[in-house]
Amino acid sequence: MTQMAKALLVDDRRENLMALEAILQGLPVQAVAVESGEAALKQLLVDDFAVILLDAQMPDMDGFETAGHIKRRERTRHVPIIFLTAADRDAQLALRGYQVGAVDYLTKPFDPWVLRAKVSVFVELWVKTRQLAAQSDLVRERDAQWRVLTDAVDEATTLLHADDPDARDRAV
Repeated sequence: MTQMAKALLVDDRRENLMALEAILQGLPVQAVAVESGEAALKQLLVDDFAVILLDAQMPDMDGFETAGHIKRRERTRHVPIIFLTAADRDAQLALRGYQVGAVDYLTKPFDPWVLRAKVSVFVELWVKTRQLAAQSDLVRERDAQWRVLTDAVDEATTLLHADDPDARDRAV
């Protein structure tokens, strides 16, 4: 059975997390909400995520610092991050978000349908990547089985030829 994709929602305001959960309702993704960058980093140690929706402006560890930690970890560096912020449309903040590895930067208020579409794309990519990895594992397993079988046939053929010196002349 395939594991359901998860979206990590990171915001220091509970009402924002509830709004994000409502926006994602009905998508084939399980929302996991946390209220700090530190909690996000801990969650990333135990779960795999298709996408991270990350508030840029949080106390203590802000979204940019959190994203920096996420992108430095081997296990999480490829997880797409979409920054969400109530900050004005300051191009410098958006640039900073992209510099730390974000795939997108949305300012509030944003269109919930646009966010749903973006999350859907990353969920679909996550699912397809998992399917390709499973198929790749299956192909490797079958290749290994094939090698074992061909080695056994080669060994049997060698033994047959060793018992019958005339078989070599017929095989050539």
